[in-house]
Amino acid sequence: MLSGLGRLIHRRRWTSLVLILIMTGVAGAWGLGVFAKFKEGGFEDPDASSTLVAKLGATYFGSTNPDVLVLYSSDTMTVDDPRFEASVVTTIARLPKAQVDEIISYWSFNGEAARTFASHDRHSTFVAVKLKGKEGADKTENYHAVKDRMAAPGLDVRYGGSVPLGEEFGKQVVADIVRAETITALPLLILLVILFGAVMASVLPIVVAVFSTVGGLAVLHVVTYTADVTSFALEVVTMMGVGLAIDYSLFIISRFREELQRGMAAQGLPPGKPWKRERDKAARKAAKKAYRTALKPIREAALAATMATAGRTIMVSGITVSAALAGLLLFPQMFLRTIGLAGIATVMVAVFGATVLLPTLLALLGPRVEGGQMWWRRPTAKRARRDPESGFWYRLGHSVMKHPLPYFAVVLVILGVMFVPFLNVQFGSVDARVLPKGSPTRAVVETIKKDFPNGSVEPIDVVVSGDLIPRDWTPSGKGDPIPPYLEQFRKQLASLPGVTEAQFTGYSGSYGGVRISVTHKYEPMDQHAQDLVTKIRGLSLSKDGYPMHIDVGGSTAAQMDLMSSLMRSLPKMALVVGIATFVLLFMFFGSIVLPLKAIVMNVLSIGASFGAIVWGFQYGHLAGLLDFTPTGGVEATSMILILAVVFGLSMDYEVFLLSRIREEWDLTHDNRVAVASGMQHTGGIITSAALLFLLVIAAFSMAGITVVKLIGVGMFVAVVVDAALVRSLLVPATMRFMGAANWWLPGFLAGLHARMDLRERNALVPAGATVAPPRLPDEQPFPYAINWADATPPPTGAAPPNGHARPDIADPTGMRPAMPEPPLARQDPEPPSPNAPSAKAPVDVPRARRRPATNAAFQPAPQPGAGESPKLVFRTAPDDAGPGRPPQPEGAPWAPWADGPPQPAPRTAPRSRRVIVPNPDGSGWHWGEEQDAPNP
Repeated sequence: MLSGLGRLIHRRRWTSLVLILIMTGVAGAWGLGVFAKFKEGGFEDPDASSTLVAKLGATYFGSTNPDVLVLYSSDTMTVDDPRFEASVVTTIARLPKAQVDEIISYWSFNGEAARTFASHDRHSTFVAVKLKGKEGADKTENYHAVKDRMAAPGLDVRYGGSVPLGEEFGKQVVADIVRAETITALPLLILLVILFGAVMASVLPIVVAVFSTVGGLAVLHVVTYTADVTSFALEVVTMMGVGLAIDYSLFIISRFREELQRGMAAQGLPPGKPWKRERDKAARKAAKKAYRTALKPIREAALAATMATAGRTIMVSGITVSAALAGLLLFPQMFLRTIGLAGIATVMVAVFGATVLLPTLLALLGPRVEGGQMWWRRPTAKRARRDPESGFWYRLGHSVMKHPLPYFAVVLVILGVMFVPFLNVQFGSVDARVLPKGSPTRAVVETIKKDFPNGSVEPIDVVVSGDLIPRDWTPSGKGDPIPPYLEQFRKQLASLPGVTEAQFTGYSGSYGGVRISVTHKYEPMDQHAQDLVTKIRGLSLSKDGYPMHIDVGGSTAAQMDLMSSLMRSLPKMALVVGIATFVLLFMFFGSIVLPLKAIVMNVLSIGASFGAIVWGFQYGHLAGLLDFTPTGGVEATSMILILAVVFGLSMDYEVFLLSRIREEWDLTHDNRVAVASGMQHTGGIITSAALLFLLVIAAFSMAGITVVKLIGVGMFVAVVVDAALVRSLLVPATMRFMGAANWWLPGFLAGLHARMDLRERNALVPAGATVAPPRLPDEQPFPYAINWADATPPPTGAAPPNGHARPDIADPTGMRPAMPEPPLARQDPEPPSPNAPSAKAPVDVPRARRRPATNAAFQPAPQPGAGESPKLVFRTAPDDAGPGRPPQPEGAPWAPWADGPPQPAPRTAPRSRRVIVPNPDGSGWHWGEEQDAPNP
């Protein structure tokens, strides 16, 4: 299927390019609208008790978290100075009621109640402003309408609160993205040139990355119409889109160049522009036309082979990464759900760019993909002439195969040491400290917490509701009697250990509830504060035997509810993602061992990255390097996000490696050779892809928002561990331990896999090449070496009675030119036979293993033309009649027992043993019985 897609793209390459350009333009125009659709927050559980309290406060009681905090300060005047009071009161009194819903200031209270609105030195005060509007966009618009009118003459004015905080957060996200793209563009191009050795090939991944970014923004805009999307998703989507697009492009381009070079070598087409060697213009024009005509089918076959191999692997990888991100949809938090949706869409855009846009560009370029070739890439360079089996990755693979236990033990120790800090993890919440240290909004929050009474106190809000709440009672009314059971409950809250005050702060007759704010002496995330929330939730209240509802909110309760929600959803995510990943890899590899091993390997990579996050952010060891403020904990939802993203990325590299190992296994059925050869073909590419991805992640690790730094560092460590330790050492070591059992497929699953197999079923050969006959056994059971050859009909009336054409009649020379031996992959090339026909090229078959010399006689034959049937006979191979037998002329008909029938050798009773054998339909492998060859 994918090979057909490659051929279709090649034949309709100009149409494909035009359609993609139109699509990119439309997506770019549409994607710019996403910046006005972002919502803030989304970290809470919508079904939690604390979320209900927050909604009731915003709707009925008045929010304890004002939309805007305006901080007024003076070096010379205090809040008691009439000039200070006149300046502030006159300013806020002029604010229009169309945009402002409520204003609370120092002068709104008398006595002790006003104390919390003045700083310790009484040179500063703040005004809490509640804006009109239910949506964040409406409040932001109203904030900009009144912002300039809140400046008081003669006083220093700074703005904080949820609306300015959210606006600055969004601006910082965009600034981080622009800075990351600017920083990484040139280093990415330089690194790509070094890896590819050609300028043209190096530009293509960046083109795909730009397309993925534009497409990701467009898809993210679509997501905003189905769910609330936080601006934080923009950084994650951009990071993944650029990184995956470059990774996927690296695999596609590398495989295309490999297939194109192989096809051109098989057809004898030299690289470059050979027509320029002609002296006259007409000859050059004719040579150029002939060269391009001969190149066209080769280019098409190379693109088809690339799509059937690397393209198929990328599609499976994209589906696997999307399955990991789909686990985020199981969480109730808007933050995780929207990033899951946007992440899946971004991965699909990156896959589309790598499997449609990039093949279109490669079809247009062909050999010109080598444009701007560096000296180390040229055929005459020493590196180009190096034996592939002397490469670093091939030697490393054999070293791991030879000494698997030391490698396995050392890697496990390293991963275990990296995981240890995670055992002491402490989870915290997102606050203003995630912004850069120089942020003006963060400065207002920190000033109020440091310089004002109760500035660091975040009360626990308790809402009591029920039909028995008096509809005509207001706790702020003078002389209104407080219902005894409510006053008794308030005193009960005030008497709890650590509580400093409990007072009524809100009432709603329409809802039928009251709010009691409980202040305490603990930090919000302190364990004592969490114990206090647990005690309050354990209390009960009733009137006349009828129970009342008690809901507890506030930052401490919200964090506890968040952790409880995550812990409930995490097992479901692990189960769904694990099953989905197992099924996908089972369909791809035809094994039940490899998927399980891949999942375990990914868990090890994730554990190491989690330990690094705790060490760097909770302990603060990276605070100086990355310039952030450690909070003594890590944000829980970010860890879940890292879990999903890192699991997908680790599986990405696992699929790339194992797909090539599986390809080698299908050729050799030798586990050691397959692993070493697979590492040789993919080790350098995976390492290069990891380096490119690390460069992208490193730029985002320098972002201004701490949570983005945390995600960047987690992904950075995971990719390093995965590429340098897990895929390079641990995976081959474990595959060496398990041997052929890696490919075990029980018989009862063989039929299921046959219906679900994701492997490409069509054999692909370069254009003009011949197809090899069926593979014959390694141990040749014939007394003479034989090969497949064309039947040579004798002249009319010259056929001997036995039906065999005599060499001296069929061929006046007595010899038939034999087909040239096909070039074998990873094998030293041999000079072509002078008698080799020029009309047909030999098949290009990858080398499975070095076989006995007798098997070299099995040569491929030319394929019949359209409408013809193959005419094949056995013929002897040249000079290979066997020891003690007269030499046979090359191409003579095979005459068994020409020197007498062979004598049977004495045999011993055969013995059976359990081996892994292929299923009859070729869909996998299973345990079976094999008879050992009888011993003489």
